[in-house]
Order: sequence, then structure tokens, then C-alpha cells
Amino acid sequence: MEREDAEKKEREKKENPEPAIRAAARAAGTDRRGAVVAALMLAMALAALDSTVVSTAVPQIVGDLGGFSVFSWLFSGYLLAVTVTLPVYGKLSDTFGRKPVLVAGAAVFLLGSLLCAAAWNMAALIAFRIVQGLGGGALQGTVQTLAADLYPLRDRPKIQSKLSTVWAVSAVAGPGLGGVLAAYADWRWIFLINLPIGVAALWLIVRHLHEPKRAPRTPPRVDWAGALAVFACGGVLLTALVQGGVAWPWWSAPSCALFAGGFALVGLVVWIERRAAEPIIPGWVWRRRTIAAVNLALGALGLLMVAPTVFLPTYAQSVLGLAPVAAGFVLSVWTLSWPVSAALSQHVYRRIGFRDTALLGIGAAALILFAFPFLPYPGSAWQPTLLMLLLGAALGLFQLPLIVGVQSTVGWEERGTTTASVLFCRQTGQTIGASVFGAVANGVLAARLGGAGDLDSVTRALDDGTAPEATRHAIADAVHAVYFGAACASALAFLVLLVLAPRRFPVLAER
Repeated sequence: MEREDAEKKEREKKENPEPAIRAAARAAGTDRRGAVVAALMLAMALAALDSTVVSTAVPQIVGDLGGFSVFSWLFSGYLLAVTVTLPVYGKLSDTFGRKPVLVAGAAVFLLGSLLCAAAWNMAALIAFRIVQGLGGGALQGTVQTLAADLYPLRDRPKIQSKLSTVWAVSAVAGPGLGGVLAAYADWRWIFLINLPIGVAALWLIVRHLHEPKRAPRTPPRVDWAGALAVFACGGVLLTALVQGGVAWPWWSAPSCALFAGGFALVGLVVWIERRAAEPIIPGWVWRRRTIAAVNLALGALGLLMVAPTVFLPTYAQSVLGLAPVAAGFVLSVWTLSWPVSAALSQHVYRRIGFRDTALLGIGAAALILFAFPFLPYPGSAWQPTLLMLLLGAALGLFQLPLIVGVQSTVGWEERGTTTASVLFCRQTGQTIGASVFGAVANGVLAARLGGAGDLDSVTRALDDGTAPEATRHAIADAVHAVYFGAACASALAFLVLLVLAPRRFPVLAER
């Protein structure tokens, strides 16, 4: 009898390695798990920095390599590659384990960084940035999944708040670091600096992360056709959103062709995934109310985040008359309140539940975003700064309970796919938001200025001192309209959670 019980426990351990991973970490003491967490934080810093660090070095890069007309693809190509690979890496981590996916993704990211540093023209640099993005998708998704694997539910807010802090600080510090390296060293160091950080993270993962082997049920079957279809579909649709209204008009032939091709590929993805034995995007991701509601809510979060991250610096400089550094501070204050609020959210959701805590956070965010259009003109810098501080606190109360909650509703073998779907929706929301709110801002400017100019050209005229005072009013109105749209996105997230999400998430019992 004792032998049968021992064999049963061994089978359960192999089929669900999550408790064994934690047990191994505890048996090794805090050093091993602490080393893995350090590696996760380094990997998260790499992914966050590379989203922003290139921005301030663009003049030096263009001056060296040329290609001014296509330099925006340095950002768009990286973003596209990260976004469309998230679902693929999520499924692969559920199939083969987190460690091989994270190691492979980090290696691809570092290879891309090395190639970027050696780029000889703008086309090569853009291609190598896409290679970086192919690895960056593994970093983002697998880091979040591993954090949930390593810690039980009661401890997950601590690790998630640490990762949120790393992401926020790295994203804010990225432009400054890029500017310093470009000014005092060479823009190629922006990519070379990734190498020691990435190698350190890789060494810690290889040495300290040990995943127990799972019982072989059937030979792993990778849905390569689905992965390729997802990649193609996401790439085409995101390209249409990123370049529409920028590289070509929205209703031009390129936009129409890309959207038509993208929707045709959506049908192909559905057809392939419904027939695949192990689909990259399984149907249960959208059939389960909790996961579907969190996906849609965090998609709305990505949408609303565009308002402060993209448009607030322009507002601070053009309307308030702040210097670039001061304008950056107005935006960066939400990185102070967001992690603190996220860390404290556990005391709220343990009392009222994941959904109601998230409703409280997004409801407060909606009110704060609605308040922005009522700021006086031109106003003082402390007013948007205070709103950003409050917004960070509200969104910390919204995002972290949803991520922790949805990860706790699935077992080890589904957590990678679930986490990737959440991050994919948030990234897609940001891409849609940049396109939609860009069109809104330019439309308001055109109406206020008699159809002349867009946001970029108008702000350049202000910087040159050639624009009248009415232009400042027009920019204020445009940014107010964007914030009103962001408030509507918050209200949409509130309704989605209220209607779709169960009041109590079906959290799995931990062993």
C-alpha cells in the first residue's frame, strides 16, 4: 500500500512539476530562488529597456546610417516581433518547459543585440531589431510565467510588484540611457550593453533553475503551421495599424490590402487551430470566462496607457512649456505609485476578491482620466503630475490582481499559454491605441487649425517658435480628446469585468 502511494505521488510530481519546483527551491535555501528571481529581473530589464532606449539615439543613428524615411521601423519592427511571438512562446513553454524557452529566447535576443551593434545600414539594423524582438517575446512571457511557478499564490504579489518596478524604472530610464550612450560613447553601445546583462541572466538561469522532468504522455506535437499562421496574421494586421495614417493614408490601397489580407489570415488561423492536436492558441483561452474577461480588460489597459505614455510629454512641453527633462518627470511619477499600489493590492483582493479589486482600480482610473480634460489652460505642472501619481496607484490596483488571479486559475501545463494570451492582448491594445488615438489627435488638430498640419508638424513649429498661441490651445484640445478616449477605454474594461468575469475567480487548490 505504501509503495502504491509513493508511486502515485511520483506520478503526480512528474505530471505537475510546479510544487516540485518550489520544493526544490526551498530545499536549496533562498539563494537558489533568489538567484532565479535576479535573473528574471535582469531579463525583464532587458525587454523593457529595448522598447525605449533607441528613441533618443535616432538622430545619431540616422546621421551614421541614413534611412530617415524608414527609421520608425526600428520601433515598429521590434514591437511587431515581440507581440506576434508571445502566443507561440507561451505554448512552447507549456510543452517543453520554461527553462529551454527562456534560454533560447535570451540567446536569440543577445544575438540580435550583437548584430544590431554591427549593422552597416538602416535596413540591416531594422532586420536585426526584428531578430531582437523574436527573442524579446520569450523574455516577456516566460519571465511572468516563471514568477508564478516559483511562488505560491500568497507570495506572488511580491515578485510581480518587483517585476513591475523593474519594468517601470527601465522603461523610464531607457531614453535617458540611450541619449547618454549616443552622446558620450557611440550609439552601438546601446545594443552592446545588453550583452553582459543578458549573459549574467543566462548564467543564473542555467545554473540555478531546475525543472523536474514531466512524465512523457505522448510525444510533444508542435503546431508549426499554427505558429506560422499566427505570426503572419499578427504581423500583417499590426503593420496595418502601425503604419496606417503614418506611412500612407488610412483609406489608401496599402492599408486596405493589409487589412483585407490580415482578416483573411484570421480565418486561416481559426481553421488551422480548430484542427490542430496542440494548437498555439487553444479555444479554451476564450471559452473560459475568467481568462476571456482578463484578456479583454488588459487589452483595454494597453489601449488607455497610450494616452499618458505617448501624448503627455507633448502636452507638458507644448502646452505647459516644460523642458524635456521636466516633461519626462511628469510622466515618470506614475512609476512610483504603480508598484507600491500593486504590492499593497494583495491586502485588498484577499478581502474582496480579484475581480472587485480590479473594478475598484479601473473605476478610479476612469475618473482620473475623465478629470484630465478639465484641467485649466495652460495650468501648472503639479496638476497633471498629481493625476499621473493617482493614475499609477489606480492601475497598480487593477493590473496585478488580474494577472495573479488568472495565473492562479490554471495549472502548470496551461499557465504559459494563459500568461502569453494576457500579454498579447495588452500589447495589441497598445498598438491599436497608438493608431486610434493618433488619428483622434490629428483630427482634433485639423478641426481647430482649419485642416492644417498634424501633431508632429505642429509641435515642431512650437519648438521653433513659429506657431501662434492658438496652436497651443489646439494641442491641449487634442490631448484632452485622447484622454477622454482613454477614459472610455477604462469604462469599457470596467464593464467587461463586471459582466464577463466571475465575482470569485476559480482559483485552483495548491498542493
